[in-house]
Amino acid sequence: MSTPPSHLVIIGAGIQGASVAYFTSKLSPTTRITVVESNPTIAPHASGKGGGFLARSWGDGSVTQELHHRSFDLHEELAAEWNLASYRKLPVLSVQPGSSEFKKNKSTPNWLDGLGGGTSRMGDGSDTAQVSPFEFTSEALLRSNAAVLTSSTVSSISTSSNGDEVTSVELTSGESIECDGVVVCMGPWSCLASSWFPTITVPMVGIKSTSIVWPRRSNSDGVALFCGEDNEFNTHLEVYPRPNGEIYCCGVGGSEYVQDSDLKDNLYLDATTCNAQPSRVEAAKKSMHKMSKTYKSEFPDGPETTQACMRPCPPDALPIISTVPGYKNAFINAGHNCWGILWAPISGKILSEMVVKGRSSVNIEAFDVRRFGVREIGKKQGERGRRKGSEQVGEQW
Repeated sequence: MSTPPSHLVIIGAGIQGASVAYFTSKLSPTTRITVVESNPTIAPHASGKGGGFLARSWGDGSVTQELHHRSFDLHEELAAEWNLASYRKLPVLSVQPGSSEFKKNKSTPNWLDGLGGGTSRMGDGSDTAQVSPFEFTSEALLRSNAAVLTSSTVSSISTSSNGDEVTSVELTSGESIECDGVVVCMGPWSCLASSWFPTITVPMVGIKSTSIVWPRRSNSDGVALFCGEDNEFNTHLEVYPRPNGEIYCCGVGGSEYVQDSDLKDNLYLDATTCNAQPSRVEAAKKSMHKMSKTYKSEFPDGPETTQACMRPCPPDALPIISTVPGYKNAFINAGHNCWGILWAPISGKILSEMVVKGRSSVNIEAFDVRRFGVREIGKKQGERGRRKGSEQVGEQW
Protein backbone atom coordinates (compact mmCIF):
# COMPACT_ATOMS: atom_id res chain seq x y z
CA MET A 1 0.00 0.00 0.00
CA SER A 2 1.26 3.48 -0.81
CA THR A 3 -1.25 5.37 1.34
CA PRO A 4 -2.35 4.48 4.87
CA PRO A 5 -5.56 2.46 5.12
CA SER A 6 -8.58 4.14 6.66
CA HIS A 7 -9.56 0.89 8.41
CA LEU A 8 -7.11 -1.94 9.09
CA VAL A 9 -8.31 -5.32 10.35
CA ILE A 10 -5.80 -7.50 12.19
CA ILE A 11 -6.77 -11.15 12.61
CA GLY A 12 -5.38 -12.46 15.91
CA ALA A 13 -5.04 -10.74 19.30
CA GLY A 14 -1.72 -12.27 20.28
CA ILE A 15 1.59 -10.49 20.64
CA GLN A 16 2.16 -10.28 16.87
CA GLY A 17 -1.23 -8.74 16.17
CA ALA A 18 -0.86 -6.39 19.13
CA SER A 19 2.54 -5.24 17.89
CA VAL A 20 1.20 -4.53 14.41
CA ALA A 21 -1.68 -2.55 15.96
CA TYR A 22 0.63 -0.51 18.18
CA PHE A 23 3.19 0.44 15.55
CA THR A 24 0.52 1.16 12.93
CA SER A 25 -1.21 3.52 15.36
CA LYS A 26 2.07 5.33 15.91
CA LEU A 27 2.86 5.59 12.20
CA SER A 28 -0.66 6.45 11.05
CA PRO A 29 -2.76 7.88 13.90
CA THR A 30 -5.76 8.40 11.62
CA THR A 31 -6.05 4.72 10.70
CA ARG A 32 -8.88 2.95 12.48
CA ILE A 33 -7.75 -0.46 13.74
CA THR A 34 -9.89 -3.48 14.56
CA VAL A 35 -8.38 -6.65 16.04
CA VAL A 36 -10.42 -9.84 15.63
CA GLU A 37 -9.88 -12.73 18.06
CA SER A 38 -11.78 -16.02 18.05
CA ASN A 39 -11.28 -16.63 21.79
CA PRO A 40 -13.01 -14.67 24.58
CA THR A 41 -9.74 -13.06 25.74
CA ILE A 42 -6.64 -11.54 24.19
CA ALA A 43 -3.37 -13.52 24.11
CA PRO A 44 -5.17 -16.85 24.67
CA HIS A 45 -2.38 -19.06 23.37
CA ALA A 46 1.45 -18.71 23.39
CA SER A 47 1.22 -14.93 23.84
CA GLY A 48 -0.34 -15.54 27.23
CA LYS A 49 1.50 -18.72 28.18
CA GLY A 50 5.03 -18.32 26.79
CA GLY A 51 8.17 -17.90 28.86
CA GLY A 52 9.14 -14.53 27.40
CA PHE A 53 12.87 -15.19 27.08
CA LEU A 54 14.78 -12.61 25.00
CA ALA A 55 18.31 -12.90 23.59
CA ARG A 56 20.01 -10.29 21.43
CA SER A 57 23.04 -12.14 20.07
CA TRP A 58 21.71 -15.69 19.83
CA GLY A 59 20.88 -15.25 16.16
CA ASP A 60 24.27 -13.83 15.17
CA GLY A 61 25.48 -15.05 11.83
CA SER A 62 22.02 -16.13 10.70
CA VAL A 63 19.43 -14.52 8.46
CA THR A 64 17.47 -13.52 11.58
CA GLN A 65 20.33 -11.56 13.18
CA GLU A 66 18.77 -8.17 12.46
CA LEU A 67 15.45 -9.33 13.89
CA HIS A 68 17.22 -10.41 17.09
CA HIS A 69 19.21 -7.21 17.50
CA ARG A 70 16.57 -4.65 16.62
CA SER A 71 13.74 -6.36 18.45
CA PHE A 72 15.77 -6.91 21.62
CA ASP A 73 16.56 -3.20 21.64
CA LEU A 74 12.91 -2.31 21.00
CA HIS A 75 11.85 -4.50 23.93
CA GLU A 76 14.17 -2.58 26.22
CA GLU A 77 12.94 0.80 24.93
CA LEU A 78 9.26 -0.11 25.16
CA ALA A 79 9.62 -1.68 28.60
CA ALA A 80 11.02 1.61 29.89
CA GLU A 81 8.42 3.71 28.06
CA TRP A 82 5.53 1.52 29.16
CA ASN A 83 6.92 0.81 32.64
CA LEU A 84 6.53 -2.96 32.23
CA ALA A 85 6.85 -4.70 35.59
CA SER A 86 7.82 -8.04 34.06
CA TYR A 87 10.80 -6.88 32.01
CA ARG A 88 14.35 -7.25 33.26
CA LYS A 89 17.79 -8.29 32.11
CA LEU A 90 18.91 -11.60 33.59
CA PRO A 91 21.95 -13.91 33.32
CA VAL A 92 21.68 -17.43 31.88
CA LEU A 93 23.29 -20.69 33.00
CA SER A 94 23.70 -23.97 31.19
CA VAL A 95 22.96 -26.82 33.62
CA GLN A 96 23.78 -30.46 33.02
CA PRO A 97 21.81 -33.26 34.68
CA GLY A 98 23.58 -35.43 37.23
CA SER A 99 23.54 -36.83 40.73
CA SER A 100 26.07 -34.64 42.55
CA GLU A 101 25.45 -31.66 44.77
CA PHE A 102 25.64 -28.44 42.76
CA LYS A 103 28.84 -26.52 43.42
CA LYS A 104 27.99 -23.03 44.59
CA ASN A 105 29.60 -19.99 42.98
CA LYS A 106 28.59 -16.40 42.39
CA SER A 107 26.67 -17.37 39.23
CA THR A 108 24.55 -20.05 40.89
CA PRO A 109 21.03 -19.00 41.99
CA ASN A 110 20.22 -19.57 45.65
CA TRP A 111 17.45 -22.07 44.82
CA LEU A 112 19.69 -24.34 42.70
CA ASP A 113 20.67 -26.43 45.72
CA GLY A 114 19.82 -30.01 44.76
CA LEU A 115 21.45 -32.59 42.52
CA GLY A 116 22.83 -32.12 39.03
CA GLY A 117 25.96 -31.94 36.94
CA GLY A 118 28.13 -29.03 35.92
CA THR A 119 27.03 -25.46 35.25
CA SER A 120 28.47 -22.90 32.89
CA ARG A 121 27.50 -19.34 32.04
CA MET A 122 25.69 -18.78 28.74
CA GLY A 123 25.07 -15.06 29.24
CA ASP A 124 25.87 -12.41 31.81
CA GLY A 125 22.59 -10.55 31.42
CA SER A 126 23.88 -7.86 29.09
CA ASP A 127 22.08 -9.31 26.08
CA THR A 128 19.54 -11.67 27.66
CA ALA A 129 16.29 -10.58 29.25
CA GLN A 130 12.69 -11.55 29.88
CA VAL A 131 9.21 -10.09 29.66
CA SER A 132 5.71 -11.35 30.28
CA PRO A 133 4.18 -11.71 26.80
CA PHE A 134 0.72 -11.18 28.25
CA GLU A 135 1.73 -7.86 29.82
CA PHE A 136 3.39 -6.75 26.58
CA THR A 137 0.37 -7.75 24.48
CA SER A 138 -2.09 -6.04 26.82
CA GLU A 139 -0.10 -2.81 26.91
CA ALA A 140 0.45 -2.73 23.14
CA LEU A 141 -3.27 -3.16 22.44
CA LEU A 142 -4.19 -0.57 25.04
CA ARG A 143 -1.80 2.00 23.59
CA SER A 144 -2.91 1.30 20.02
CA ASN A 145 -6.50 2.36 20.79
CA ALA A 146 -7.60 -0.58 18.64
CA ALA A 147 -11.11 -1.97 18.87
CA VAL A 148 -10.78 -5.62 19.94
CA LEU A 149 -13.56 -8.00 18.90
CA THR A 150 -13.26 -11.18 20.98
CA SER A 151 -15.22 -14.39 20.41
CA SER A 152 -15.23 -13.52 16.70
CA THR A 153 -14.03 -16.10 14.17
CA VAL A 154 -13.12 -15.22 10.58
CA SER A 155 -14.76 -17.35 7.91
CA SER A 156 -13.51 -15.68 4.72
CA ILE A 157 -12.11 -12.58 3.08
CA SER A 158 -14.04 -10.59 0.47
CA THR A 159 -12.32 -8.73 -2.35
CA SER A 160 -13.03 -6.16 -5.03
CA SER A 161 -14.56 -7.13 -8.36
CA ASN A 162 -11.16 -7.64 -9.95
CA GLY A 163 -10.04 -9.70 -6.95
CA ASP A 164 -6.85 -7.84 -6.08
CA GLU A 165 -8.01 -5.77 -3.11
CA VAL A 166 -9.52 -6.80 0.22
CA THR A 167 -12.81 -5.03 0.92
CA SER A 168 -14.10 -6.83 4.02
CA VAL A 169 -13.51 -9.57 6.55
CA GLU A 170 -16.39 -12.00 7.03
CA LEU A 171 -17.16 -13.60 10.41
CA THR A 172 -18.86 -16.90 11.16
CA SER A 173 -21.55 -14.89 12.97
CA GLY A 174 -22.58 -13.41 9.63
CA GLU A 175 -21.10 -10.01 10.42
CA SER A 176 -19.04 -8.30 7.74
CA ILE A 177 -16.26 -5.85 8.66
CA GLU A 178 -15.52 -3.45 5.84
CA CYS A 179 -11.85 -2.53 5.58
CA ASP A 180 -9.15 -1.49 3.16
CA GLY A 181 -6.31 -3.46 4.75
CA VAL A 182 -5.92 -6.81 6.51
CA VAL A 183 -3.05 -8.49 8.38
CA VAL A 184 -3.15 -12.19 9.33
CA CYS A 185 -1.47 -12.80 12.72
CA MET A 186 -2.95 -16.12 13.82
CA GLY A 187 0.13 -18.05 14.88
CA PRO A 188 -0.17 -21.72 13.83
CA TRP A 189 -3.66 -21.13 12.42
CA SER A 190 -2.27 -18.61 9.93
CA CYS A 191 -2.21 -21.57 7.53
CA LEU A 192 -5.93 -20.75 7.07
CA ALA A 193 -4.74 -17.85 4.92
CA SER A 194 -4.06 -20.42 2.20
CA SER A 195 -7.82 -20.79 1.75
CA TRP A 196 -8.60 -17.08 2.10
CA PHE A 197 -5.96 -16.01 -0.44
CA PRO A 198 -5.70 -18.46 -3.35
CA THR A 199 -2.31 -17.11 -4.44
CA ILE A 200 -0.38 -18.44 -1.44
CA THR A 201 0.55 -21.56 0.44
CA VAL A 202 1.23 -21.14 4.17
CA PRO A 203 2.68 -24.46 5.41
CA MET A 204 2.71 -24.71 9.18
CA VAL A 205 3.17 -27.17 12.01
CA GLY A 206 1.99 -26.33 15.51
CA ILE A 207 4.22 -27.60 18.31
CA LYS A 208 1.94 -28.13 21.32
CA SER A 209 3.97 -28.17 24.54
CA THR A 210 3.26 -28.24 28.25
CA SER A 211 4.60 -25.60 30.63
CA ILE A 212 4.28 -25.00 34.37
CA VAL A 213 4.50 -22.05 36.75
CA TRP A 214 5.67 -22.42 40.34
CA PRO A 215 4.23 -20.36 43.20
CA ARG A 216 5.82 -17.08 44.15
CA ARG A 217 8.82 -16.83 46.46
CA SER A 218 10.15 -13.53 47.72
CA ASN A 219 13.85 -14.28 47.39
CA SER A 220 14.48 -16.44 44.31
CA ASP A 221 17.55 -15.22 42.42
CA GLY A 222 16.87 -14.11 38.86
CA VAL A 223 19.00 -16.52 36.84
CA ALA A 224 17.59 -18.41 33.86
CA LEU A 225 18.58 -22.04 33.31
CA PHE A 226 18.88 -24.04 30.10
CA CYS A 227 19.14 -27.65 31.23
CA GLY A 228 20.56 -30.56 29.30
CA GLU A 229 18.56 -33.64 28.41
CA ASP A 230 17.62 -35.47 31.61
CA ASN A 231 17.07 -39.09 30.63
CA GLU A 232 15.63 -39.91 34.05
CA PHE A 233 12.58 -37.74 33.40
CA ASN A 234 12.89 -37.12 29.64
CA THR A 235 12.99 -33.38 30.21
CA HIS A 236 15.29 -30.57 29.13
CA LEU A 237 13.96 -27.80 31.30
CA GLU A 238 14.16 -24.11 30.51
CA VAL A 239 13.70 -22.31 33.82
CA TYR A 240 12.81 -18.61 33.99
CA PRO A 241 12.46 -16.92 37.39
CA ARG A 242 10.21 -13.88 37.06
CA PRO A 243 10.40 -10.52 38.84
CA ASN A 244 7.17 -11.29 40.73
CA GLY A 245 8.76 -14.35 42.37
CA GLU A 246 7.25 -17.03 40.13
CA ILE A 247 9.34 -19.55 38.22
CA TYR A 248 8.21 -20.57 34.74
CA CYS A 249 9.37 -23.92 33.29
CA CYS A 250 9.06 -25.27 29.77
CA GLY A 251 11.06 -27.88 27.88
CA VAL A 252 9.21 -30.64 29.72
CA GLY A 253 9.22 -33.02 26.73
CA GLY A 254 6.42 -34.89 25.03
CA SER A 255 5.49 -32.16 22.55
CA GLU A 256 2.69 -32.91 20.08
CA TYR A 257 3.19 -32.03 16.41
CA VAL A 258 -0.05 -30.71 14.95
CA GLN A 259 -0.09 -30.76 11.15
CA ASP A 260 -1.60 -27.97 9.08
CA SER A 261 -4.47 -30.20 7.94
CA ASP A 262 -5.63 -30.33 11.57
CA LEU A 263 -4.88 -26.66 12.13
CA LYS A 264 -7.10 -25.81 9.17
CA ASP A 265 -9.85 -27.71 10.95
CA ASN A 266 -9.28 -25.33 13.91
CA LEU A 267 -7.80 -27.99 16.19
CA TYR A 268 -6.92 -26.32 19.53
CA LEU A 269 -7.99 -22.89 18.21
CA ASP A 270 -10.33 -22.83 21.20
CA ALA A 271 -7.72 -22.21 23.91
CA THR A 272 -9.75 -24.14 26.50
CA THR A 273 -9.06 -27.34 24.54
CA CYS A 274 -5.28 -26.86 24.53
CA ASN A 275 -4.33 -28.45 27.85
CA ALA A 276 -1.20 -29.69 29.62
CA GLN A 277 -0.18 -33.37 29.59
CA PRO A 278 -0.39 -34.60 33.21
CA SER A 279 2.51 -37.02 32.71
CA ARG A 280 4.78 -34.18 31.53
CA VAL A 281 3.71 -31.97 34.42
CA GLU A 282 4.72 -34.74 36.82
CA ALA A 283 8.05 -35.21 35.01
CA ALA A 284 8.79 -31.48 35.18
CA LYS A 285 7.90 -31.41 38.88
CA LYS A 286 10.28 -34.29 39.64
CA SER A 287 13.06 -32.78 37.54
CA MET A 288 12.75 -29.43 39.31
CA HIS A 289 12.55 -31.08 42.73
CA LYS A 290 15.75 -32.98 41.97
CA MET A 291 17.58 -29.77 41.07
CA SER A 292 16.16 -27.69 43.90
CA LYS A 293 15.79 -28.87 47.49
CA THR A 294 14.27 -25.48 48.22
CA TYR A 295 11.38 -25.98 45.81
CA LYS A 296 10.90 -29.61 46.87
CA SER A 297 10.64 -28.51 50.48
CA GLU A 298 8.50 -25.42 49.99
CA PHE A 299 6.30 -26.71 47.17
CA PRO A 300 6.07 -30.50 47.51
CA ASP A 301 2.80 -30.59 45.58
CA GLY A 302 4.42 -29.00 42.56
CA PRO A 303 3.50 -26.07 40.34
CA GLU A 304 0.65 -23.65 40.81
CA THR A 305 -0.22 -23.43 37.11
CA THR A 306 -0.16 -26.12 34.42
CA GLN A 307 -0.86 -25.18 30.82
CA ALA A 308 -0.07 -25.82 27.17
CA CYS A 309 0.26 -23.73 24.03
CA MET A 310 1.55 -24.05 20.48
CA ARG A 311 4.49 -22.56 18.65
CA PRO A 312 3.96 -21.87 14.92
CA CYS A 313 6.67 -23.48 12.80
CA PRO A 314 7.02 -23.17 9.01
CA PRO A 315 9.10 -25.91 7.34
CA ASP A 316 12.27 -23.78 7.22
CA ALA A 317 11.81 -22.47 10.79
CA LEU A 318 11.82 -18.86 9.53
CA PRO A 319 8.99 -16.38 10.11
CA ILE A 320 6.58 -15.22 7.44
CA ILE A 321 6.58 -11.40 7.32
CA SER A 322 5.15 -10.55 3.95
CA THR A 323 2.68 -8.98 1.60
CA VAL A 324 0.21 -11.41 0.04
CA PRO A 325 1.03 -11.64 -3.68
CA GLY A 326 -1.80 -10.64 -5.97
CA TYR A 327 -3.40 -8.34 -3.38
CA LYS A 328 -2.75 -4.64 -2.85
CA ASN A 329 -3.68 -4.52 0.83
CA ALA A 330 -3.20 -7.95 2.42
CA PHE A 331 -0.34 -9.01 4.67
CA ILE A 332 0.75 -11.92 6.85
CA ASN A 333 2.86 -11.92 10.01
CA ALA A 334 3.21 -15.43 11.45
CA GLY A 335 5.36 -18.51 11.97
CA HIS A 336 7.87 -16.98 14.38
CA ASN A 337 8.82 -20.35 15.85
CA CYS A 338 10.34 -20.21 19.36
CA TRP A 339 11.34 -16.53 18.99
CA GLY A 340 7.83 -15.10 18.63
CA ILE A 341 8.00 -13.04 21.83
CA LEU A 342 11.44 -11.66 21.02
CA TRP A 343 10.65 -10.79 17.40
CA ALA A 344 7.21 -9.29 18.04
CA PRO A 345 8.23 -5.60 18.26
CA ILE A 346 10.34 -5.55 15.11
CA SER A 347 7.80 -7.68 13.22
CA GLY A 348 5.05 -5.26 14.20
CA LYS A 349 7.18 -2.31 13.15
CA ILE A 350 8.01 -3.92 9.80
CA LEU A 351 4.36 -4.70 9.09
CA SER A 352 3.26 -1.21 10.04
CA GLU A 353 5.77 0.24 7.59
CA MET A 354 4.53 -2.06 4.84
CA VAL A 355 0.89 -1.24 5.59
CA VAL A 356 1.38 2.53 5.79
CA LYS A 357 4.36 3.24 3.51
CA GLY A 358 4.45 0.24 1.22
CA ARG A 359 8.02 -0.65 2.16
CA SER A 360 10.06 -1.91 5.12
CA SER A 361 13.19 -0.50 6.73
CA VAL A 362 14.43 -4.09 7.21
CA ASN A 363 15.44 -6.56 4.51
CA ILE A 364 12.72 -9.20 4.76
CA GLU A 365 13.32 -11.08 1.51
CA ALA A 366 14.08 -14.31 3.43
CA PHE A 367 10.72 -14.09 5.21
CA ASP A 368 8.53 -13.61 2.14
CA VAL A 369 5.62 -16.06 1.83
CA ARG A 370 6.53 -16.43 -1.86
CA ARG A 371 9.30 -18.83 -0.87
CA PHE A 372 6.62 -21.50 -0.53
CA GLY A 373 5.32 -20.89 -4.04
CA VAL A 374 2.82 -18.53 -5.66
CA ARG A 375 -0.36 -19.62 -7.38
CA GLU A 376 -2.33 -17.66 -9.92
CA ILE A 377 -5.71 -16.50 -8.68
CA GLY A 378 -8.36 -18.97 -9.78
CA LYS A 379 -6.10 -22.04 -9.88
CA LYS A 380 -6.36 -24.82 -7.32
CA GLN A 381 -3.67 -25.44 -4.80
CA GLY A 382 -1.42 -28.22 -5.44
CA GLU A 383 15.53 -28.20 12.22
CA ARG A 384 13.30 -26.36 14.52
CA GLY A 385 14.57 -25.08 17.84
CA ARG A 386 16.32 -22.33 19.75
CA ARG A 387 19.96 -21.61 19.02
CA LYS A 388 22.68 -19.44 20.43
CA GLY A 389 24.63 -18.79 17.25
CA SER A 390 25.26 -22.25 15.82
CA GLU A 391 24.80 -24.03 19.16
CA GLN A 392 21.51 -25.81 19.82
CA VAL A 393 20.04 -24.84 23.19
CA GLY A 394 16.73 -25.70 24.78
CA GLU A 395 14.10 -27.88 23.20
CA GLN A 396 14.89 -29.22 19.73
CA TRP A 397 11.91 -30.57 17.82
